[in-house]
Amino acid sequence: MPSQYERCIYADNQLADVICQLRFPEILTINTIQPAAFQEEIRSEYPQYSTTTELPPPNISNTPDGLRVERQPATINYCFASADGVWRINLTSKFISIACSQYPRWEVFAKMLDKPLAAFIKIYKPAYFERIGLRYLNFVSRKALGLENVPFSDLFDPAYLGILGKEGIVETATMRCNVDIEMAISNGCRVKIHSGPGMVKKNGQTDSEIKFIFDQDLFTAGRIAVTDSAEALEHLHTHAYPTFRGAITDLLHNALIPESAE
Repeated sequence: MPSQYERCIYADNQLADVICQLRFPEILTINTIQPAAFQEEIRSEYPQYSTTTELPPPNISNTPDGLRVERQPATINYCFASADGVWRINLTSKFISIACSQYPRWEVFAKMLDKPLAAFIKIYKPAYFERIGLRYLNFVSRKALGLENVPFSDLFDPAYLGILGKEGIVETATMRCNVDIEMAISNGCRVKIHSGPGMVKKNGQTDSEIKFIFDQDLFTAGRIAVTDSAEALEHLHTHAYPTFRGAITDLLHNALIPESAE
């Protein structure tokens, strides 16, 4: 992964969501008892509360009497949100996630993780974490950046363009072109990248502009001590900027208005 780039902050970043997720061995009480104690710890910052119920697919197995279908118990997803809806927490029996739709910078995001994670650890005492991830979801809008007549091939490295990186390919004639990559980074960390043009929804409506989706999921998996989670997140973050910067051209980098991270 490129390491020659000095970190900067983009004044006009194209991030639709930044999500931190920590997965843990299932804690059944989360699914059976409402998380009132957890809510009290975070309610001043996350006053909005809602739930959704998710039905996992059934287990299907072969038996001497034929196929056996076993229904799986429903999973409750508890959702907490800030008053303006910008910050969101999701809690289930298998994971907790914190997300932000108006990403400021890592130092602010990391600080916002502290209180809900500390409350979760204090109340539910997970034995360890099985997966820790940081996901950065970019929807790059040429219109918003004043690059409407610039092809995606002038904005992204060919490795992330698929067939659009080939000379002579007409962008408007390409119906679908996605690239999916997974690679090891360092110290047990990996990154999954999904990239390519696409149409996205905004306020429930599909935006007519074709944007370039650059979705990077940095993660580490295994048996991660709870006390090591903050260090693991910091390590993942150090790879976020060079991964993105290595995928874009100088033209897009400058259009995003880079500013010093100091």
